[in-house]
Amino acid sequence: MTDTQGHAPPVVRLPAGRLRGVFEGGVAAFKGVPYAAPPVGDLRWRVARPHPGWSGTRDATSYGPSSPQMFVEGGDPVLGGHGLPPFDDDCLTLNVWTPAPGGAGRPVLVWIHGGGFVSGSGSLPVYSGETFARDGDLVVVTLNYRLGPLGYLSFGDEAAEDGPANFWLTDQLAALRWVHDNIAHFGGDPDRVTVAGQSGGALSTAALAGHPEAQKLFGRAILQSPPFGLHIPTRAEYRQRVDAYLRFAGVKDAGELRRLPWTRLVEAAGGLFAHTTRWGYWPTPFLPVRDDVTLFDHPAQALLHGAATGIDVLVGWTREEANFGFALDAGYAESTRDRVLDRIAKTFGEGPAADVYAEYARARPGGRPVGVLMDLITDELFRVPCVELAEARAALGRPVWAYQFDLPAPVYGGRLAAAHCLELPFVFDNFDRWAHAPLVEGIDPGMREGLARSMHQAWIAFARTGDPNHAGMPAWEPYRTGARTTMRFDSAVHPVDDLAGHARRLHARRAPASE
Repeated sequence: MTDTQGHAPPVVRLPAGRLRGVFEGGVAAFKGVPYAAPPVGDLRWRVARPHPGWSGTRDATSYGPSSPQMFVEGGDPVLGGHGLPPFDDDCLTLNVWTPAPGGAGRPVLVWIHGGGFVSGSGSLPVYSGETFARDGDLVVVTLNYRLGPLGYLSFGDEAAEDGPANFWLTDQLAALRWVHDNIAHFGGDPDRVTVAGQSGGALSTAALAGHPEAQKLFGRAILQSPPFGLHIPTRAEYRQRVDAYLRFAGVKDAGELRRLPWTRLVEAAGGLFAHTTRWGYWPTPFLPVRDDVTLFDHPAQALLHGAATGIDVLVGWTREEANFGFALDAGYAESTRDRVLDRIAKTFGEGPAADVYAEYARARPGGRPVGVLMDLITDELFRVPCVELAEARAALGRPVWAYQFDLPAPVYGGRLAAAHCLELPFVFDNFDRWAHAPLVEGIDPGMREGLARSMHQAWIAFARTGDPNHAGMPAWEPYRTGARTTMRFDSAVHPVDDLAGHARRLHARRAPASE
């Protein structure tokens, strides 16, 4: 059998068995490759285990199922959907794109998708590794991991208190082990691995950097919009959510839960979503847990201690992250100054709340209270914690590059602005895969192509060398506590000193954290 160009399909021989892939866009792709045993039946809510392998030649020309998640036919008004059927418990597969299987050792880029810990898939066309493999001479890996209740719940009656609570993280660790052990068969160098992710995937990347085994398996990290402002609960704190979920599922314990079809698990997740939503906060029904087994500290701290300080870091955010979740919500559009003041007080305390509101209002003259709220959420969940990471890395003398994505989306009268996720098609330089997403509608094609080229090549350069600089972009200096250089990605790309200084100084006045 040959493809349309007359090429025989690519085949690799792994310790687990043979794989037959497909040529796409000038590179070889191997899809739906199992990296761990199916987490089904009694293996639900268990640590990811090695896959037993297969006999013969396994077809690797189509993606594996995504982790079960909520799905709305027709998608949402921002991304047009962030997860596509089929869904199944048996979801621990990954995908590899390579310019030449069995060729010389190339740098490896591992992409971990985001989605608020409840949605997404490494099998989505928007995350195809084809462009990075072809344009950067990289070997690219994307992966599926357990989401929502399947990945972010654990049960004291089923696991000892010293057992893991983050099964999603055991999946990602298993995938990194697989990359280390197998990527040379695809032309990749296991000693030149960059892990990259966006949103929840960026938080995952940082969590892996804090894991004693995982941190030895990669040397560079790209953190796009990590929600480092999230409170990461202890096992005891999280127990209330676990108990609430059991009630919504109508069961007493994990034994009964294991007997339910995944469709019921997802339905119960909807109940927990409503139960945990708070006004003025990004909804996160499921969260990572500080279990002192897989996660020892807040992921924002992981790259500041021990061996992880040797990992090169590129970190950034979009200018209006929170507009993604709030700008199109009619309820939030009617927010009052008093209600926003009350929300500010939860972060800064009652005393400074009015002054903080005034500071935000001055930064967007004529803005309504909802604009102040969105700036607050953007700052406390994304921008300021990212800057604090850059500040701390710079103080340690460790490499860190920072960026802010400023290009506004024209759709919906500009209300989304430079929202969460908008940088993704520029980073991947694959707008043809985003035709379903309202977020990218109306962006000028000429400007779009130039900005995509700048970002895409910067990510390639970082994966190859640990430095994002390339000839098609102004010089990008590392973030240092003197200049605080931050690359501003907009219709024009240029570095700015202390670009987030207003937010950094304002949030230095926050009330002491409760955790």
